[in-house]
Amino acid sequence: MMNFFKNFSKDEDGAVTVDWVVLTAAVVGLGIAGVATIQTGIGTAATTISGDIATNSDNTLTAEQ
Repeated sequence: MMNFFKNFSKDEDGAVTVDWVVLTAAVVGLGIAGVATIQTGIGTAATTISGDIATNSDNTLTAEQ
């Protein structure tokens, strides 16, 4: 039984998995933080562009008639 505990304490097979899980969680967290940071600005820009396209297409249709 004592040999089992000695071998278990020296075994490092799962250590790499833990490192990758922590690294992946950090990358996902940074991605979510980045999206949350620019989400409002992108929504405002999309609304502005949509309004400009609608205005310009209305002007184009009026000028062609």
